[in-house]
Amino acid sequence: MKRSEEKSNKHFSIKNKKVEIIKYVLLILVIILALNTKTILYSVTGSTTPIAVVKGYSMFPILREGDIVFAYRPSPNEIRVGDIIIYKGLNGELIIHRVIKVIINGNKYYYVTKGDNNPFPDYPEFRGPGIPYERVEGVVLEINGSIFKIQYLGYLSIWFHGG
Repeated sequence: MKRSEEKSNKHFSIKNKKVEIIKYVLLILVIILALNTKTILYSVTGSTTPIAVVKGYSMFPILREGDIVFAYRPSPNEIRVGDIIIYKGLNGELIIHRVIKVIINGNKYYYVTKGDNNPFPDYPEFRGPGIPYERVEGVVLEINGSIFKIQYLGYLSIWFHGG
């Protein structure tokens, strides 16, 4: 009886070690994936800002502070009136606003933008007739006409960065 118990315990011990090794390997893979999420999303979306956190209330009620949005980078002629874009403000901060007019000047594209909850377009951010395509980081992802967002989770980022 002792031999069968020893075999059983030995088999259980080897099985436990295998399970522990698998757990550690999976943990390492999850950490590697988490650290490379932005790089992976960049390669899929073409946007240098594939994920953004909404800060402020300029896009209320469609976007609320703390929402996380996802973006992709289309060519300049694919951005349309009604699209919500993420662009770099003159101070380098990201701004998430709706395109209300597209201007083509020569072969350059400019976008007049405005927060849905703002009374006026983003004139102080313009250099030329609007936001140049070069400052556009991406278009906020919509699925079947609804913005793809994760509500509230962005508050972690806002709190962590002292916003």
